[in-house]
Amino acid sequence: MATIKIQQIRSRIHTPKDQKRTLDALGLRKLNQQVEVVDNPCTRGMIRKVSHLIKVVD
Repeated sequence: MATIKIQQIRSRIHTPKDQKRTLDALGLRKLNQQVEVVDNPCTRGMIRKVSHLIKVVD
């Protein structure tokens, strides 16, 4: 399976609760933390929802 590496680049403070839950679901808990997630439509939707807080790392 293909994977995507993502990194949290902005703080979760002052974000709505649903965006905080999305970051938790992606496995991002700390600033500058990187995780590798499976590339599927569900994950792509979560990335799109919090795209202003994260970046995709190559």
